[in-house]
Amino acid sequence: MVLKRMLASVGIGGASVETTLDDDTVRPGRKVTGTLKATGGNVTQTLEGISVGLRATVEKEYEYTDSEGEEHSGEYTIDVVVAERVLSDERVELEPGQELELPFELTIPMEAPITATKNKHLQRGVGLNTRLHVDNALDNTDVDPLSIRPLPAQRAVLRALRSLGFKRKGVDLEKGTIPHTRQKLPFYQEFEYSAPGKYQGLDSLELTFLTDEEGIDVVLELDKKRGILFSEGGDKLLRLSVGHDDTDDEKIARKLHKWIDSTAGKRSVL
Repeated sequence: MVLKRMLASVGIGGASVETTLDDDTVRPGRKVTGTLKATGGNVTQTLEGISVGLRATVEKEYEYTDSEGEEHSGEYTIDVVVAERVLSDERVELEPGQELELPFELTIPMEAPITATKNKHLQRGVGLNTRLHVDNALDNTDVDPLSIRPLPAQRAVLRALRSLGFKRKGVDLEKGTIPHTRQKLPFYQEFEYSAPGKYQGLDSLELTFLTDEEGIDVVLELDKKRGILFSEGGDKLLRLSVGHDDTDDEKIARKLHKWIDSTAGKRSVL
């Protein structure tokens, strides 16, 4: 059993909440289970509701034009509730020192971002959050990291890219939608890679998984170099749909290589 704690002082009186997870490792589409315990503080407080959810800190880009007519861009972060389960919506008087214990389960969406592989944590800003509605105030400051591992088909794609020589540089969450995909959440996850030398016309690659119960849309954004093999650089989107039983990373690698190589320009032998 893995014990994870989220402690939050809520308003005057300091009610707190502690959450114990049965396991802090899960795959998309599966359930996280555990027990929540709220403990009264120094004075009686009114609990108007208790919920547990999966939250993500997401980057959002913006553009603006200054007073001199020059265009600028930047980004800021927003908080997104990916999934939430209401444990209680009844008004309860929590006396000083009183303990209120509630079991819970929360289904992690199929499209939830991957936060970890077997040996490495990948994505910050994603985790479980317990919220207490206390005396007309809402506490939602504590987020407990959750290890969301890739599905077998997702893992096969990640292995395929690694076998082709792509090196992962980072992982981000971006606000927005990708057209003509099975995306449902208002954001998507990008795995950023540097390109191996055998793809001479390619500078970098970004990978996104958009997943539901039927399968996975694999979206590749190829950043092409300027000058070497192209008159102009720029981005190129490639889309590949795979089923949940497509776990042969060598087969996927061959398919990805064919697509990437035809776009990057140089023919190389796999």
